[in-house]
Amino acid sequence: MFSHVMIGANDVEAMVAFYDVVLGTLGLVRIPVQPADSPAGFIWQRCGQRWPQFALRRPFDGRTATAGNGVQVSFAAASRQQVVAAWQTAIDNGGSDAGEPDVRPQYNDDFFAAYCRDPEGNKLCFVHAHDLP
Repeated sequence: MFSHVMIGANDVEAMVAFYDVVLGTLGLVRIPVQPADSPAGFIWQRCGQRWPQFALRRPFDGRTATAGNGVQVSFAAASRQQVVAAWQTAIDNGGSDAGEPDVRPQYNDDFFAAYCRDPEGNKLCFVHAHDLP
């Protein structure tokens, strides 16, 4: 579907700390090969899998990073418990609630999801569905 998703960050260090703990609940790890000023930014992926990747960095153009209106990054979870854990970890680490964990029948009867915003306002979704890899 996609190779990677990258978001901009203003306080890169704080955002790296946030995503380290939140994405860790989903089994994603940061690969520690990039210096802070690398064009690739900071990258998280599943152990033993190169793709897909989630990345963040300061914007290339040097301007302030902003959350996109209508943009959402969704992360697959292996279980409903993992959805809840990721969402709660995000809230406990500076994220804000944008939709508590629950079934979203408007999408499908097995679509269990939770929504939040990271500390810089980017909208995140954690989702579990029976056929989601």
